[in-house]
Amino acid sequence: MCVPSTLDPTLAPPGKHIMSCFIQYAPYTLRKGTWPERREDFAETVIDTIEEYVPNLRDIILHRQVLSPWDLEQMIGLTGGNIFHGELTPDQLFFLRPTPGWAQYRTPIKGLYLCGSGAHPGGGVMGAPGLNAAREILKDWARLRV
Repeated sequence: MCVPSTLDPTLAPPGKHIMSCFIQYAPYTLRKGTWPERREDFAETVIDTIEEYVPNLRDIILHRQVLSPWDLEQMIGLTGGNIFHGELTPDQLFFLRPTPGWAQYRTPIKGLYLCGSGAHPGGGVMGAPGLNAAREILKDWARLRV
């Protein structure tokens, strides 16, 4: 949860704020119903949880936008709504990320490398997949020059 308007007051009218809540482990598939049917129920649960620490939060919310994993897939093409392009679970890490055979940043297409969240070690604001891919590109480039 962050409140960016505390650092940049131009994001909201005077005396108002913007709050963003990122709920990383919301499932793509629900046990009951669909995201379009249950989206608002989920939002209520999130607000209930935050209200345990911020009493009366619900009373000061003027507007909200709820984006479920399903919405992220529909709007911007994130498969399964996962910003990390795959779960960061043992079956999708190391030599298995993004898929066996592609784990060293190279693809079957010569000169095409993977450097985004779908590559090891995964997403986040760290740039590690890009750094690792750049290292592999430099190794391949050095081999070609010999």
